[in-house]
Amino acid sequence: MTSYRLLPWTAAAWLLCLVAGVPSFAQDASAPAASAPPRPAAFADLRSQPPVSGDAQAGAGKAAVCGACHGPQGVAIAPNFPNLAGQSATYLYVQLKQFKDGQRSDPVMTGQAAALSDQDMRDLASHYASLPAKPAGQADATSRGAQLYLAGDPAQGIPPCQGCHGPAAQGPQPHRSGAPQPPWSTYPHLRGQSAFYLGKALGDFRNATRGDSSNAKVMEGVAQTLGDADVQALSTYLSTL
Repeated sequence: MTSYRLLPWTAAAWLLCLVAGVPSFAQDASAPAASAPPRPAAFADLRSQPPVSGDAQAGAGKAAVCGACHGPQGVAIAPNFPNLAGQSATYLYVQLKQFKDGQRSDPVMTGQAAALSDQDMRDLASHYASLPAKPAGQADATSRGAQLYLAGDPAQGIPPCQGCHGPAAQGPQPHRSGAPQPPWSTYPHLRGQSAFYLGKALGDFRNATRGDSSNAKVMEGVAQTLGDADVQALSTYLSTL
């Protein structure tokens, strides 16, 4: 909380007002009331999030500013930015909306999303979803990262990442059954993201600073089971996949 130091003459005047029974400037009814603190953003429950669609062509015309960080074709220009090309439109829309609504915070993205309408977010998400994903790499299938991603580590309570992100890290594969299904379209594709970006994301989840949504709560629990070496192994594997 910010503290204020009264100058000597101000403190004396304020004390005199109290002793004399005269309303001080701090008690003046005509003085503007202190602004209320901003209300915290509401928790985002994504379990019933419907698939999102928009106008990909219109989105292409709105993406010039986005390309400065995420690349003209949705492949990031630096490792601290995520690739957007080929990502689920619903996932991208949800992230933009969370930045706009305050569930997620970022020095750049919070300001960028603030000016977007709901249709803008749908169009941009559809545009990037329509672009070809980054070409596949050559990951080490025998690495610790591959083991964690595909099979987890039951002894440490680590679940396999592919359960939600798909066996090739290109999104989940819905089960062919009549059972209730998770909101698959809100889960991101991870293949080809930079190791730096993935490591930071997992660290943010572990510290519960990534956002306030049902999906974030799941990832916070998973990230708590990962040590630093496992975070590095997973990040390296996915970045080369």
